[in-house]
Amino acid sequence: MKARLLLIRHAPTAATRAGMFPADEPLDEPAIRDAAAGRSIIGSFERALCSPSQRTRQTAEALGLSPAIDPDLSECDFGAWAGLSIEDVKARYAGQIDTWLADPSSAPHGGETLVDVGVRVSRFLARATTLEGTTVAVTHGGVIRVAIILARAQPLEMVWRVSVEPLSVTELRFARGRWRCVDVGTMSMNHETR
Repeated sequence: MKARLLLIRHAPTAATRAGMFPADEPLDEPAIRDAAAGRSIIGSFERALCSPSQRTRQTAEALGLSPAIDPDLSECDFGAWAGLSIEDVKARYAGQIDTWLADPSSAPHGGETLVDVGVRVSRFLARATTLEGTTVAVTHGGVIRVAIILARAQPLEMVWRVSVEPLSVTELRFARGRWRCVDVGTMSMNHETR
C-alpha cells in the first residue's frame, strides 16, 4: 500500500475561537468532547504522529491515539504575536501583518517565516513518502495549509487561500513520485466546530 496521510487539525482552543495567534494553550472540556466524538472518522491506520503542542497532544488523546511526537508538525512560531488577536497586531505593529501575509520570507514578529515552515513540512512529507499505509498526524492549520500547497506545487503565497477548520481531516496520498490532495479538510469530525 502506498503512503497515505490523514492530517487532522487540532480541536478549537480559546485562541482559535477568538481569532488569535496561538500560544501553547490547552483544550477546554467542550473541545475535548468534540474531538472524542470524532474517533470513528479515522478508521484503520498504521501509525499516529502529532506536534509537540499541548492542544495537538490533547486532541490525539481524545481521539484515542498514542502518537509519536514530530517537531516538524509544529505550528509556525509567531514570536511577539503569540496570544494576540489580528486587531491587536494591527494596532501594535502597524503594517507588519500585511507584509507578513504578502511575503513568505518575512517574519516581522521575530518568529518563523512561512518559508521556514515550508522547509519543515517538506522534510516531514519527504519522510512520510517512505511510510507504508496510513499515517494519522494531528497538527495545526498552518502546517496543513502548507502541506496542501506543497502537494499542489503552488507558491507559498497561496497558503492563505486555503481554509482548514478545527477537527477537519485532510487526506494526502503519495503516488508516482508526488503527493496529491485527495480530500482537503472536508471530513469534519464535528460540524459544530466550524
